[in-house]
Amino acid sequence: QVQLVESGGGLVQPGGSLRLFCAASGNRYSLPIMAWYRQAPGNERELVARMHTSGLRDYAESVEGRFTISRDNAKNTVSLEMNSLKPEDTALYFCNIMDSSMAEYWGQGTQVTVSS
Repeated sequence: QVQLVESGGGLVQPGGSLRLFCAASGNRYSLPIMAWYRQAPGNERELVARMHTSGLRDYAESVEGRFTISRDNAKNTVSLEMNSLKPEDTALYFCNIMDSSMAEYWGQGTQVTVSS
């Protein structure tokens, strides 16, 4: 049973920073893709950032230059460093993994609220 445990969300003022963390456990296969998605009320879930075991990363245009995704392949963890946060970054953030069997798993979500 694959489990994803997220942490690090919270309330921050505009311009502030937060770091999200996700740890995966119980996987039988390797995890080539680890990613973060977010969903704001009334919006569809969208990709924020993803990273391959090779080190390749890609980001949503809206967060490019402000957010950084990183991972520890040995520990099956992924982090999202978020800087220069804006009110429009407010959303429920989800950790997402795809293993080498192409199975996909989601975390329970962690709330990020950017407000003064």
